[in-house]
Amino acid sequence: MEKKHWFKTYIYIWTGQFVSLLTSSAVNFAVIVWLSLHYKSAEVLAFSGIAGLLPQAVIGPFAGVFIDRWDRKKVMIFADAFIALCTLAMTFILKEDGGDLFLIYLLLGCRSIGSAFHSPAMQAVAPLIVPEDKLLRVSGINQMLQSVSSIAGPALGTLAITYFPVSQVLYLDVIGAVAAITSLFFVRIPHLAVESKASVAVVWADLKAGMQAIYQNKGLRMLFLYAMIATFCIMPVAIMFPLLTIGHYAGDKWEMSVIEIVWGIGMLVGGSLLGIGKVSVSKVVLVNAMHIVLGLTFVWSGWFPSSWFIGFVLLTALGGIAMSIFSAAFMTIIQEEVPPQMLGRVFSLYFSIAILPSAIGLLFTGFIADAIGVANAFVIAGWTVVLVGIVSFFTPALMWLGKEIKD
Repeated sequence: MEKKHWFKTYIYIWTGQFVSLLTSSAVNFAVIVWLSLHYKSAEVLAFSGIAGLLPQAVIGPFAGVFIDRWDRKKVMIFADAFIALCTLAMTFILKEDGGDLFLIYLLLGCRSIGSAFHSPAMQAVAPLIVPEDKLLRVSGINQMLQSVSSIAGPALGTLAITYFPVSQVLYLDVIGAVAAITSLFFVRIPHLAVESKASVAVVWADLKAGMQAIYQNKGLRMLFLYAMIATFCIMPVAIMFPLLTIGHYAGDKWEMSVIEIVWGIGMLVGGSLLGIGKVSVSKVVLVNAMHIVLGLTFVWSGWFPSSWFIGFVLLTALGGIAMSIFSAAFMTIIQEEVPPQMLGRVFSLYFSIAILPSAIGLLFTGFIADAIGVANAFVIAGWTVVLVGIVSFFTPALMWLGKEIKD
């Protein structure tokens, strides 16, 4: 497959995707701020998180089968359009003086269905246009772009929600979707045609093939298992970052935006290290080490006294660096280990495997916040993630993953 002009295609795609990421980041943060200040409830934040995750986890594996069969460019276009329509509907429900929480959760769930198709399709596109030896660098650049949106997005969201009702702020996401869709019209993405029709039996067979691609590779299987355990611990505390900022560190809108921005700065630094420099360290080692670093940032964030907000800011930035490097290395391992024609299924399975236990964990967020405290939840979850990273180093099948390719 010709990949001579891959960089030009990549730039076109990510120009639109960056605008979409920026506006989505702004809108997501604005909604979190609004929910946090309006309800001051861990349960409301948890249920909104579940609504945004559970549908993607449930239908993700089946969506992956169709992603591998359909034109991935068209999948991204229609998924972006559907998400934009859901956001547009939210503008009529999410009012400044309150809104119907059930309808908000329902539309967040519908957006999650769109993401179930868009996110795996986007990840599955890279190996079709990017040479294999450039995948880690491209993953690093992807993290840089996502990081810039993570920095500018909360700042834009805070500014927007300060001067406009949250229902009007949502229009930013619609603008971003239009930009992303428009950019895709100017690129050609190879389509791996599948001749057989997608009957129930064929879809199930394709889904089993995706599962076998993971299960038969013991190293990949262990990588997924450890990522699932870590994500189960990370998600409930990640959704409580605003509550830790407001409660433990006595912050407000400004402090919440600072935490979001420095997380984005950390991810930008991590992505820059991978995107600019040539990394000789094993990607598996990077994944394991970043588990340990990220876990320790959670532990110390919960341990620091309430007057150490600056320390919390620095830890959050370090956590952003760790998360960026982890994500880029993890995605590259999958892209290298799995044939391109199965990537849609495997990425969908990964998102589902990672998200489903996270959604279950979020159910206990309210109980955790009330029973043991938000700060203690950070400490417990952090140590668990650290343990996952340590155990990963002592798992031979995982440590040998990818070495056969080089040999």
